Amino acid sequence: MKYLLAGTCILFSQFVKAQTETSKDSIKTSELKEVVVGSKKKSVEQRADRTIFDFSEQSYLNSGSVMEGLKKLPGLIVSDVAGMMYQGKQLEVFMDARPLNIYSNELTSYLESLPANSIEKVEIITQPGAEFPATSGGAIINIVTSKNAKKYLSATYSNGYSFSKYDVARHRFNNSVLLNAKNKWFGWQLQVGQNYNEGYQRTNFENESVVLSKNVTDRVNRFYFIKSGLKFDLKKDRLLVNYDFTTSKNNARVDAAGFGFQSLDNSDNILDRNDVAINYQKRFTDKSKKLDFKLNVNSVANDFQLNNANTATTVLDNGFSQLFYQFKTDYSQDLSFFDKTKFSSGLLADKLAFEAQNQGQTNLDYQRTTLSAYTEFQSTYKKFDFILGGRLESYSIEGTTDSDKLIPFHQTRFFPNATVQYNVIPQVFVNANYNKKISLPNTSALNPNNTNYQNPNVSFFGNPNLDPTIFDNYEIKVSAFEYFFVSYSRSDATNQVMNRIVTIGDAAASISENIPQLTIHNFNLGLPIPYMLFTKGLKETLKFEFNPDEINFMYLYVGHQKHILPDVDGKGIWFINAMSQIVLPSKIKFTATYNTSSTGGNYYYFQNKVPFSQQFDVTFAKKFLDNNLSISIYANDIFNTNKQGFNALGTNLVYGSRNDSRRVGLSLNYKIPTKNKLAKEEGIILNNDKKENQAPIGN
Repeated sequence: MKYLLAGTCILFSQFVKAQTETSKDSIKTSELKEVVVGSKKKSVEQRADRTIFDFSEQSYLNSGSVMEGLKKLPGLIVSDVAGMMYQGKQLEVFMDARPLNIYSNELTSYLESLPANSIEKVEIITQPGAEFPATSGGAIINIVTSKNAKKYLSATYSNGYSFSKYDVARHRFNNSVLLNAKNKWFGWQLQVGQNYNEGYQRTNFENESVVLSKNVTDRVNRFYFIKSGLKFDLKKDRLLVNYDFTTSKNNARVDAAGFGFQSLDNSDNILDRNDVAINYQKRFTDKSKKLDFKLNVNSVANDFQLNNANTATTVLDNGFSQLFYQFKTDYSQDLSFFDKTKFSSGLLADKLAFEAQNQGQTNLDYQRTTLSAYTEFQSTYKKFDFILGGRLESYSIEGTTDSDKLIPFHQTRFFPNATVQYNVIPQVFVNANYNKKISLPNTSALNPNNTNYQNPNVSFFGNPNLDPTIFDNYEIKVSAFEYFFVSYSRSDATNQVMNRIVTIGDAAASISENIPQLTIHNFNLGLPIPYMLFTKGLKETLKFEFNPDEINFMYLYVGHQKHILPDVDGKGIWFINAMSQIVLPSKIKFTATYNTSSTGGNYYYFQNKVPFSQQFDVTFAKKFLDNNLSISIYANDIFNTNKQGFNALGTNLVYGSRNDSRRVGLSLNYKIPTKNKLAKEEGIILNNDKKENQAPIGN
């Protein structure tokens, strides 16, 4: 093991030395600063505070939907009962550096409908500092859809098709086009697309002797999106304007039977989302000074109906509307302390208004206001990097149900964060971090109405009186050459908001409630293994300088999570992800991924009876026409092993589900060539925040 580890670390250092000369910047990576693209993207980058996965060039990630790509990322777990977590931390979902503000089934449907070939990269920020809202909780996932504008009109066309066969064939296809250009007055981008998705799901709720509910669901989802951006250069300053619109219409036919009932139901769910962002970036003669002003307005409207097909009666008629405003300003400049010091500060104000309707009547009116300010210092002294910051946030939460007022929540709290990093040699560092965060209950957990399928034996409930969750997050991490890492993290949560399955008489219900205490221990290891090491040996391997994204290798991830809950005597779960890349003749790239986990461990209040997301996927990809055309053929879940099965702790209930994850498909991206092949790429427009990727200070 020592021999292998040393070999892989030295091997990948050859690539790092040949490809990058990392400047001494901030310990945290900046997200979306405008840059000129000049080097080849890496498939995965381990940074001090985040991990970045490139989707644009990774055929095994961008061939299907965004959700299918996310499920292949090592360390990321998606489940029906526990939501989305990365390395033991619950994820707050952002898109282009702005919160999506949709959750639960709506979020799952959105990510299943969005084509992965419309994604540039995914950033998972595991150590969000003071500049991020404290409400980010444990971690943030930022899905970046932006491309680079050019000084001439350019276009990229993408599409995909796949099918599955469970009794009948079910089809999916998507099309999108990206246009961008720049003139002497402004730059612009426009991305439009659609997705058609047929899906199958089978779910069971049962106890020791009775099947409460056995459902077979056929879904048809139609999804359309528009993303637009304008950038105006005002001497040194910049003004960026973005508008996004998505709409989806999801229909399902549910054939259900269980103890004492049998039904055939049709559901219709329509969701519209609008997002407007205006960002003014003030720049100074001193290039280290930056001042940004940003306004974001986001609206979501949802309508859900469930009708009995046999009796033509309405079972559920629920909906919600949500309006979110946010204004923030950020200022930063360099100071002459130690080797290098950066000072950052900012203000934020946002407001969320949420209304839920049942049968046309409002039964929840929820209002939340947040005011916050932060200050943060980042310094370098010899081989050490330091971050010390704090964020003061004030919350005001009020509202009413159809029968009473909500318990008001008014509180002001201080959230510190601190990081120290020792840079052993360039690209090798040890990092320790602490941060305190809060997670406010999301609107899906608050919604008292059922926007899921229900029958006489199974129902779903939200809880308008949930309290916020306070997190204390600790992490230590060793990273080498961006590909190898080992880390341990611990999160202590107070009043954790959690979904549970409970029994109500002879029926079952999924509810949301606060759990007094929760501790999550999480261990992770990522190890690249070039196959050349076994065929040529360590000595010969060290003579080569190459890009690991273009060689034959395996990337192995192993993680262990243990959830410690009151009155639960559970054990941890091991997660394994293996990705292998082999470059075949004619430069055909073959990629295989395998996910699995141990069984019998507790994941919150669920004990897994079968491995999480166990499946084997393969992808064949090749580029044509001077690399302008990329074609991928893929097969997901070849052995049809992906299913979910849980014991609901505290009950005798067992939950199981299976989707049509075994799927074969084709995906292509065509960059329409232009006469001016040497035109210079400009900065990102659709993604308009002030920062871009940066490396640890000492590297």
